[in-house]
Amino acid sequence: MTVEQNVLQQHSQKHQQTLLNQLREVTGTTDVQLLQQALQVSNGDLAEAVAFLTEKNAKVPQRDETTYYQTSQVASDRYISVGSQADTNVIDLTGDDKDDLQRAIALSLEESNRTFRETGITDEEQAISRVLEASIAENKASLKRTHTEVWNDSPNPHDRKRIDSCPVGLKNVGNTCWFSAVIQSLFNLLEFQRLVLNYSPPAQVHDLPRNRKEHRNLPFMQELRNLFSLLVGSKRKYVDPSRAVEILKDAFKSSESQQQDVSEFTHKLLDWLEDAFQMKAEEDREGEKPKNPMVELFYGRFLAVGVLEGKKFENTEMFGQYPLQVNGFKDLHECLEAAMIEGEIESLHSAENSARSGQEHWFTELPPVLTFELSRFEFNQALGRPEKIHNKLEFPSMLYMDRYMDRNREITRIKREEIRRLKDHLTLLQQRLERYLSYGSGPKRFPLADVLQYAMEFASSKPVCTSPVEDIDSPAPPAGITGQQQTQLSTAEQDSLAPLESSCSASGQATAPSAAQQQRLPIHKPFTQSRLPPDLPMHPAPRHITEEELRVLEGCLHRWRSEVENDTRDLQGSITRIHRTVELMYSDKSMMQVPYRLHAVLVHEGQANAGHYWAYIYDPHQRCWMKYNDISVTKSSWEELVRDSFGGYRNASAYCLMYINDKKPFLIEEEFDKETGQILSGMDKLPPDLKQYVKEDNELFDKEIEEWDVLQARKAQQEKLALAAAAATASAVSSTSTSTSSPQPMSIDSSPPDNAGPQQDPEYMEQPSPTNDSKHLQEDTERAISRAAAEQEERTPEALLNAAIKLEYARLLRFAQEDTSPENDYRLQHIIVYFIQNQAPKKILERTLLTQFADRNLAFDERCKSIMNVARAKLDLIKPDEVNMDEYEIWHQDYRNFRETTIYMMTGLELFQKSNYVDALIYLIYSYQYNKELLVKGLYRGHNVELLGHYRRECLLKLNEQAAAMFESGEEHDVATGLGIMNELVVPCIPLLLVHDTEKDMLAVEDMRNRWCSYLGQEMESNLQEKLTDFLPKLLDCSTEIKSLHDPPKLPIYSTLELCERFSHIMAALSTVPTQGR
Repeated sequence: MTVEQNVLQQHSQKHQQTLLNQLREVTGTTDVQLLQQALQVSNGDLAEAVAFLTEKNAKVPQRDETTYYQTSQVASDRYISVGSQADTNVIDLTGDDKDDLQRAIALSLEESNRTFRETGITDEEQAISRVLEASIAENKASLKRTHTEVWNDSPNPHDRKRIDSCPVGLKNVGNTCWFSAVIQSLFNLLEFQRLVLNYSPPAQVHDLPRNRKEHRNLPFMQELRNLFSLLVGSKRKYVDPSRAVEILKDAFKSSESQQQDVSEFTHKLLDWLEDAFQMKAEEDREGEKPKNPMVELFYGRFLAVGVLEGKKFENTEMFGQYPLQVNGFKDLHECLEAAMIEGEIESLHSAENSARSGQEHWFTELPPVLTFELSRFEFNQALGRPEKIHNKLEFPSMLYMDRYMDRNREITRIKREEIRRLKDHLTLLQQRLERYLSYGSGPKRFPLADVLQYAMEFASSKPVCTSPVEDIDSPAPPAGITGQQQTQLSTAEQDSLAPLESSCSASGQATAPSAAQQQRLPIHKPFTQSRLPPDLPMHPAPRHITEEELRVLEGCLHRWRSEVENDTRDLQGSITRIHRTVELMYSDKSMMQVPYRLHAVLVHEGQANAGHYWAYIYDPHQRCWMKYNDISVTKSSWEELVRDSFGGYRNASAYCLMYINDKKPFLIEEEFDKETGQILSGMDKLPPDLKQYVKEDNELFDKEIEEWDVLQARKAQQEKLALAAAAATASAVSSTSTSTSSPQPMSIDSSPPDNAGPQQDPEYMEQPSPTNDSKHLQEDTERAISRAAAEQEERTPEALLNAAIKLEYARLLRFAQEDTSPENDYRLQHIIVYFIQNQAPKKILERTLLTQFADRNLAFDERCKSIMNVARAKLDLIKPDEVNMDEYEIWHQDYRNFRETTIYMMTGLELFQKSNYVDALIYLIYSYQYNKELLVKGLYRGHNVELLGHYRRECLLKLNEQAAAMFESGEEHDVATGLGIMNELVVPCIPLLLVHDTEKDMLAVEDMRNRWCSYLGQEMESNLQEKLTDFLPKLLDCSTEIKSLHDPPKLPIYSTLELCERFSHIMAALSTVPTQGR
């Protein structure tokens, strides 16, 4: 057999076994022959195979244990047989002892192998083509979606620029978060990274590729190299993997649409890489047995030791990703123990040959990169669909594999037997303890020590001689009850009262009722009285008990309670010691020689048919965990990893664990320059061809940034020219109006003609006509002039102007320094208050105040007119080098932005108060975003970010509740409206909550997602199920890339007085600023 035939047949077996394992995991069927029949009938289509098995389960009885081990012995679980029986690498199912079905399956496999040898494409690859095509289809379909659903890059390239040496993210190009999670985990294995970057295709392939497999794998390897090189040296914050995904699409042709299963992708990726490196290895080592670096990195071997009907067997098998069941186990070691032992294995260790069957797995060689695939999905036979297992499963950051190694087989068996004995004893102790902690024979159980304590408290209570009914009820009939009704007591009730009366008589404590007792007794009212009446007993008490009886009873109860407490403590102590002994069973140094450190955790959030993937990867150089979530790469922590990965907390849990051998540091060590001895980093890591590739891409990005900067500078210049032209026109109009002595509005700056001309007044400084706003400002100015005239001895216009400006500034300074309530924001009343609080330059303040006193609307008397003329003259005398007009305009523009943000905030809060959440959301979203931009420049530039964040969050939660209620109604119109609200409003806003990763926003997003994920387990009509399946991936996408939103609404113009009044009203209506909300 040639080397090529050998490799091809190995791959055929692995592909067939992968499909068998996936079917076994999804359907729970363990019958290998039935699984193979399903694959044959379905032509390799997983969905059809599942449907076939679902129908078959109702008809085919469960196979017995012997048959199971016959098939499992011949068809190994996902592995290549390399033992004595497997030297030919052929699975022989055509022996005389096999039935017709087995022979048919063997012929089917033979046909599959022949097809693979001819085309290089297996049945599994054809099946996977359908799901891979879905990702590309989703990406293209996204271009046809509504405006709010399209994923857009920020138009500003500075927002997409990589910061220093931060890790580079991967863009989600349409349901490809699985691609990002797997690729980033592998890329951060530096040894794997080096292998990919330094890969060169075999020379002979360029001349004549031998089959379609080479046509597929080699272009993919080149795109993977390109992608890795960009992750190393790109200047972009994230890069686009579309070309690599396109290669996957081109390799498979199908029209079926569903989200790619990540385990399938990981298998195929490693298979393709193995194929590519195998071709290179064969060329480099002609005449020798080729070594494949992918196999050496990711594949190990184990020894299968078993007994079948009393006959022992041993097989050596190869494995890649090791599958583990999650259901029924609490931690990774329990999963491994269960996976390493199958069936009854007592006969393996005994001298007697019994009929029992079973097998053990013992690792003979572990790979440097050890990957565990956690099976978190099971097939619900009743519902006919797979479901996700959300059970909690713990795993350590350091995993010692000694107990599973073949060289430790005997000592491990001894320890397992000891653990089994201890656990049996532990079970007995826990059963005994349970009898103490749950005592009683009825449906309700209580701790025995508490029962004895309650009995002691009852016996020790002060004896009473009255019935509990007589103690409360009055002898006289209550109002509305006739004497006839009172006498109609049941015989049973009279009988129950008789012994109570006789008991009181016998004790000598019964007396004739007094006149006071004949009156109605007050009834205790627990919600209106603060104390219990003194004559109402706190607890029931015995009717009669002697001192001797009480002494004996108390002695017995006290002694029994002490005995019970001692027994309980002893049992608990024994249980704790056994737990500790089991935990430390493998803690000696001899069993801690094979350490594997956790490198990456791949997480899935959602349900079986929809969800989102991301990865936590350990950075050994920064010694911290990093979270790779598509384009977002952020620092994380072990605590966050535990919360998202263990499961049981929410819909997120780990589905793949990647451990690396801690004694092989080359896996994560940087490469050193052989000449200088310096660590190679960045572009120095790359071979010449990739270095040129990254250089060209960076030059394109630099050019994009340069073009953007030029465009923005041109826009700014055009705006300046437009302002200058408008100012020149206004100046000409002003000159004409001055010559005719008609009062007209003036500009903020009346600069000399050679200084860019005057500019138009902003609405908060002066209006073209005496509106409410200008009247308000005019009244303040006139008040300052009147006070200055009263206090100033010198009455010249210039002296009055200086005094008035000082008085006005002093008034505004007091406002700026005053500590006010949220509803009284003096910044809205005057721009100078805003400038003072934000420490504007003195020259900006002076020019702004001069502009206020240069208002033409002051010219109603000679004094004000003269002061106005002086102020205008002073403005004209200000030289360009004294006041930077660009800076002056920036400060005034910032104030305009502050007022606009206030209007957005005020309008949004007013709509929220009116429960108009749809309209309120867009105002609150934009007010929050604009406010964050303002606060970057200073603390007093904007409003309370906690307040805005709270109402933005609450508005989204309200809309989510409304949409969910509409969906639950099942009415077609309501369902469409509800999903429209989610798609057009809620989903586009979720990245805004995730981008800053605050706890309250994260909890709100989790609440919204959990609400919709809860529908997956419920029965609903098929059309609703389809809509939910289509919608959930959008909701569960954790990318923080901002989707395009509606354009900001146009704002009305408010006068300063109206703005202050409305702002004060809405802030007062909110009563308190919520800082401890959701």
